[in-house]
Amino acid sequence: MISKDMIIGDILKEYPGANSVFQKYFHGACFGCAGMTQETLEEGVTGHGLDLDEVLKELNKTVKSK
Repeated sequence: MISKDMIIGDILKEYPGANSVFQKYFHGACFGCAGMTQETLEEGVTGHGLDLDEVLKELNKTVKSK
């Protein structure tokens, strides 16, 4: 299960299915960003002005279905 305290890079490494959700919400911005190895999901989502609950719900739904 993905939590708001997980590092973005760790999420992408551990849950490859999460890639599509990151593409949808961040438009690929995470993949070249140095912050992905240091920022938590909560920090990244907040920094991009997104709804944490919405992104987290979709991430967990996506990785559960894989």
